Amino acid sequence: MDSDARPSLRTTKDAVEAYDGTTGRPRWSYAREGRRPLAVVHARGEAFALWDDGLVTDTALGGAVRWHRGLPGAARWLAANGGSGVLRPLGARMLAVVTPRRIAAYRVADGDLRWVLPARQGCEFAPTRALRHGTVLLIAQPCPAGDAVDSWTDEIIAVDDLGRITPDRTPLGNERHSPERPNAEKVVAPPR
Repeated sequence: MDSDARPSLRTTKDAVEAYDGTTGRPRWSYAREGRRPLAVVHARGEAFALWDDGLVTDTALGGAVRWHRGLPGAARWLAANGGSGVLRPLGARMLAVVTPRRIAAYRVADGDLRWVLPARQGCEFAPTRALRHGTVLLIAQPCPAGDAVDSWTDEIIAVDDLGRITPDRTPLGNERHSPERPNAEKVVAPPR
């Protein structure tokens, strides 16, 4: 069996389980006492799970949890709506977590929060109404009928691993520091 092959993932009422794609044999299982997984997605050889209390976990293919992050204020909404569309990989380096109030992007390598995009005042993101086009994720942000929007395109937000796509944006520098990129200085302001 190729230990590096991507396993089949599924959620049960209380665990995330991985199975060998060829043989169907169980590879690993991860559970949190008293919690239920709502969604699971593959990205960069890892399994990201969203739990009913708003916790996101990153489980390596061997079954060890590498990191976990909590989604503030999301538990009640998740209980009412489930986790469909909430976890959205943004390329190989980032995972977007889409809730009605905000989109947060975490670096896959270590779970570091890289950017947050709040919904426009009076509007909400619709996690299940998103479409991937190449490296771009288009997400619906419907507003109540009374809100003045110029056109239907104002209710669509485009993001990628660097954040919201706007003309002339400056990249955030989401890479981890490494021997190839040892300088940990701020890019915007010189050190004091």
